[in-house]
Parts: sequence; structure tokens; C-alpha cells
Amino acid sequence: MEMLTIGAFANACRLSPKALRLYDELELLRPARVDPETGYRYYAVAQLEQARLVAWLRRIGMPLARIRRVCALDDASAAQEIRAYWARVEAETAGRRELVTFLVDHLSYTSRKDTTMLELRYSALSDTGLVRPANQDTAHAGTRVLAVADGFGTNGAPASTAAVEALKSLDGEPLPGGSVLNLLEDAVRGAARAVQDATPGKDDGTTLTAMVWTGSQLGLVHIGDSRAYLLRDGELFRITHDHTMVQSMVDEGRLTPEEAVAHPQRALLLKALTGGADSVVPDLRLCDALPGDRYLLCSDGLSTVVADEELRRLLGSAPAPDAAVRSLVEAAIDAGGPGNVSCVVADVVEADGGQRLG
Repeated sequence: MEMLTIGAFANACRLSPKALRLYDELELLRPARVDPETGYRYYAVAQLEQARLVAWLRRIGMPLARIRRVCALDDASAAQEIRAYWARVEAETAGRRELVTFLVDHLSYTSRKDTTMLELRYSALSDTGLVRPANQDTAHAGTRVLAVADGFGTNGAPASTAAVEALKSLDGEPLPGGSVLNLLEDAVRGAARAVQDATPGKDDGTTLTAMVWTGSQLGLVHIGDSRAYLLRDGELFRITHDHTMVQSMVDEGRLTPEEAVAHPQRALLLKALTGGADSVVPDLRLCDALPGDRYLLCSDGLSTVVADEELRRLLGSAPAPDAAVRSLVEAAIDAGGPGNVSCVVADVVEADGGQRLG
């Protein structure tokens, strides 16, 4: 068996001798022979392939514990594991990208000396659709609170109504931007208790996607698969992440986004407010508002049948929120209306004393 010194082996596989000693201690890449007197390590030429794999996996940032699992697999299984790891990295990178965008927008906003007063113009609309016998959605647009809840189960309608009613307590008074996320978190706890009171069964519950206006920012709370979008400068951005089994499979690289659309479990929720849930940790974020921004909150009765590009076109062409919600609901109905469809559209505008659209 042809042997290489640790120095020669390090040069051949592009791993430093220090890294090789570490991987030996971790039992990730053991030398073929260790001199009993000097302790000097020798490696077999046949180990180069595994060493290069370790080096490549370290270059993509894979943790050592996961590299150990990959190295123990056959080639096909190792490829699948690497694909799943990288899909997770890309999903996390997308989340960090959103955070970076938020931080840049937030710091840019706070550094501006512009004292222009902003306000919301808004409208909400909900429809049973063409298939369901009853409407279990609740949509609300008020002075400060925008919300969409999609109920499910026997008591889905009372559940969605209870969740939104609990948030409407924030509609009355101005909210300080610095504490709005804390207030939202408290309000969601109240919503969870209200849903439990309204839904005795653990299989009954609701999603909840809502935004609260502070006068310069919007606090977002999200649980489930209803969605929030932002139309800014003609571009449409989804600002929520679905809490579904299918979305988790997409994040892990087990499904493509195209496969997810037709997956039989696409409606299976990982998070929701239910009668049997003790606590649910919502997604919370703070969004700085710019004049011209248009926000859309909607149930999956819209987002699953109307493509994002069509959402962008409809939102961009409607002159006002009331026209926008009508065109969106009509698009869902034209697509077959398989579920209840609800949406809220809100525009950020410079305050001029004009009347809001309710």
C-alpha cells in the first residue's frame, strides 16, 4: 500500500496538516498508520478521495458532524444529503437576505430627515368561492390593524373571527414603533386564548397573518399559510414564509417549488392557532413604510390559484385598494374558486387629510 507523509498528503488533498490532525482527533479522517515512536502520521493514497471530499464540504461550510455522516454514506445517498444541506443553506440565506434588506431599509429610514406624515388607505374583501359551502375566512382592515385569518375544521369560522377580534384591540390608539412587536406578541397570546375558547376541538383552528400600523412602520405577525406581500417600485416581494409540511420539504431540497404546487399534502400546516395548542411561536418582523408601498394580505384561496406574476400585475394596475381587492377576488373566482378567498390591500400614502377607503 503506497503511503504519503502528512505533509505530502496535505499538499495533495488541499488540507493543512493542522486540519488533518484535527480530523484525526475527531475520527473523521484517520491516518492509515502512525509511527509508534515518533507519532508521525502516514496516509494511504487511496484516502485522497475522501480527504478531497472533506475539503470540498468544508469549503461550502458544512459542519464537521454532518461531514462525518456524509462520508459514511454511499455516493447516491451522500449526493442526496449534500443537496438537502445546500437547500437548507439557501433557505437560511434567503432569510438573512430579508433581514439585511430590513436593516438597510430601517437604518436608511431612521437616518432621513424627511418629516412627511404617512397614512394608510385600505380595503378588505372576503368571498366563499365556488366550492366551499361556507366562508371560514375573516378579513379586516382598520385604522391600524390589517388581518386575514383562514379557519379550518368544524369551528373554523369562529376560530378565524376570534383571532382577528383579539387583534382589533390594537386598532384604537397610536402605537409606538419601538414596542409594537412586543404588543403584537402579547396580542397573539390573546388571540390564541380566544381561539381555544371558540374551538373546543384540537382539529379546529385558524391561520393568522396581520400587520399593525404605527404611523411610520408596520409590525407583521404570521402563523400558518396565509400570506403577506409587498409591492414596491413595481416589484412584488413575499414577506412571509409558509408554515406547511410542503414548504419545509422545499426548504430541505426534497421538493421543487413546482412539485409543491400539486403535492397532496400542500395544505398540511405545521403551525396554526388551534383549540388544542398550548403555545405557538409566531413569525414577527418590523417593516419600514415608504410612500407608494402597497401591501397585500391574503388567504391561500388566493395565493394557491393566482400566480405571483398575476398578483403583481393586478396589484400594480388597480388605482386604489378597493379596486385591487375586487380584482384579486375576481381572479381567484375565475380560476375556479376552490376555496374561500380573502384579501386586504393597504397603500402607504402621504397624509393629506383625505378619506380612507374602508
